[in-house]
Amino acid sequence: MKQLSHFDEKFSKKLSPIILLLDNVAGEANIGSIFRIADAFNVEKIVFSGTAPNLGSRRLQKTARNTHKTVAFETIENATDFCRNIKNKYQLCAIEITSESIPIQEFELSDEKEGVILILGNEVSGIQEGLLEISEQQLHINMFGNNSSMNVAQACGIALYEISKTIFAFAKK
Repeated sequence: MKQLSHFDEKFSKKLSPIILLLDNVAGEANIGSIFRIADAFNVEKIVFSGTAPNLGSRRLQKTARNTHKTVAFETIENATDFCRNIKNKYQLCAIEITSESIPIQEFELSDEKEGVILILGNEVSGIQEGLLEISEQQLHINMFGNNSSMNVAQACGIALYEISKTIFAFAKK
């Protein structure tokens, strides 16, 4: 056995029908990590709402490892309007613990939609109320310790892993 380099990997490239909507995510290391995770799962794009990324940040660049140059992204002013305009094509899923949230492993893809918009919130305040109200599902990651939240980039990775399992299993049917 030998460890493979980036040039030896044998992964097949698949575009994930997922858009990441970052609602006021501000931490440069978090944004850089999310770019890298978005590249790993080959998401359609990242949409920044409220807080535009500082692409000149050394911290962002270091954690992104150049994926901020290859992953499609855009910045919008109004996330709620963006979701209203696209919700007929995409299933809106908020990653947030709410009174109606379900464990992320219970996520089901709607066969009426082309893909998923995965909404992730600010590091301190989470997802704004208007986006929670318009989302079709609120999904949470089960936690077994004392804390009730986790880092947004880590939550993004877990969410993409769980949702991708469902999406690609659905595509095989």
